[in-house]
Amino acid sequence: MLYQVLKRGAGPFMKAVYRPWIRGKENIPETGPAILASNHLAVFDSVFLPLMIDREVVFMGKADYFTGTGFKGRMTARFMRAVGTIPVDRSSAKAAEAAVQTGLKRLNEGGLFGIYPEGTRSPDGRLYRGKVGVARLTLESGAPVIPVAMIGTNIAQPIGKRIPTLHQVGIVIGEPLDFSRYAGLKEDRYTLRAVTDEIMYNLMMLSGQEYVDRYAADVKAELAAQGKFAGPIPNSAKAPGGREKPHTEVPTPQPGEEVDLKGKLEADGSGGQAQDDDSAAQDN
Repeated sequence: MLYQVLKRGAGPFMKAVYRPWIRGKENIPETGPAILASNHLAVFDSVFLPLMIDREVVFMGKADYFTGTGFKGRMTARFMRAVGTIPVDRSSAKAAEAAVQTGLKRLNEGGLFGIYPEGTRSPDGRLYRGKVGVARLTLESGAPVIPVAMIGTNIAQPIGKRIPTLHQVGIVIGEPLDFSRYAGLKEDRYTLRAVTDEIMYNLMMLSGQEYVDRYAADVKAELAAQGKFAGPIPNSAKAPGGREKPHTEVPTPQPGEEVDLKGKLEADGSGGQAQDDDSAAQDN
């Protein structure tokens, strides 16, 4: 399938150029449903995560990625389909509900489903308040949530820049989070918020990002009105869920975590091979 062609074709090139590293890959189960909840720094997030893990993961992305015109638009659409991205219209509550149902279908089939709880890319590299769609997915499906921290993709692919930067990117995958204790509370908004904040807290600890207790989409709208990509948005006094802010640092690769380009690519001949169990995921 196209996904496997991408990993065998573009995968080795992307790895050679960006030298990605990964930590905690063993936290992704070999079989069964799981939700990969990731911070969202760049479109590259939906490229490197599928390339660096063994199982196939499906994401959802805004429909605009699939409707662009000209050569760039066509190539973007083709690439998004290749990495398993499902187009989603984010303009209405009905579309958001459809996104949740798409995720549930994927999980009920026993696959991996990727979601960005922030709902959109961070405007400035910080971590923003999560939307509760990820909580609904885990409570309705019973699937565990695996937090994923993307590192440096916003530097490799800065917002507003057409040409990517040659900057190393990394991925830190945390231990699965089990929310089965909240079974039956999928309609309780306080429970949904508590579950979402717990996921965001784990993302903050994994990524080392500063936390802002506002929705990224709202901040983007304000910055767009001001005609700039980033601005002096104050940091939050608290961590997700109102907790005290701990000290965090952005992870760096440890010995053995960087991709052994020569050995890895020669060993599998493809830069990684996807299995046959089936992204930018947007939240509601």
